[in-house]
Amino acid sequence: MIEKVFTRIANWVAHLAGMPPTFAVCVLIIVVWGLSGPIFGFSDTWQLVINTGTTIITFLMVFLIQNTQNRDGAAIQAKLDELIRVSRAHNHFIGIEHLTESEVEEIRDKCERAAKRHDRQIAEMAAKKAVARKAGPKKKAAA
Repeated sequence: MIEKVFTRIANWVAHLAGMPPTFAVCVLIIVVWGLSGPIFGFSDTWQLVINTGTTIITFLMVFLIQNTQNRDGAAIQAKLDELIRVSRAHNHFIGIEHLTESEVEEIRDKCERAAKRHDRQIAEMAAKKAVARKAGPKKKAAA
């Protein structure tokens, strides 16, 4: 129950925080605060108001945004795992997000090397086909 309410609030706040009007309102607040400086004599209290407000908002937003990103990342990972599972891809890639950074880097290096080998093989096959096409008309002309 609490988790669902928190998720709903986190999604809603993250959505609002990313909207252009929200940014405009925040800029307006800073401009109004800055223009009010002379009225309050640029006092310590005047500075404390903006410092405290921005600190509290930043503190809360870090947790809400992190929660949203964690869920989005987990959902994307689950979708990728399902695509791997139902395709001809290697199932041993499922769950690699739980490995250490160096283990993931090692797997990525292997994948990159395999892709380069594959690209070389395709290039070699294309070159052989081109040579065969060029040789083909010469054989007919000689006959």
